[in-house]
Amino acid sequence: MRPMFLLLSVAVLLGLAGCSYDPARVSTEPLVILDDDGHGGGGDFCPPGQAKKGNC
Repeated sequence: MRPMFLLLSVAVLLGLAGCSYDPARVSTEPLVILDDDGHGGGGDFCPPGQAKKGNC
């Protein structure tokens, strides 16, 4: 019984040793870049509701 327990313990320890922990990578870059230009923004896109109102 003792050799079987020892073999099982070694197998579990080797299995756990194969798992490595990677710490979370922290990025200082912003996830979302917001334009503070207000309306328009100089693009060609116009939402359908605004086009009907003549705001584009």
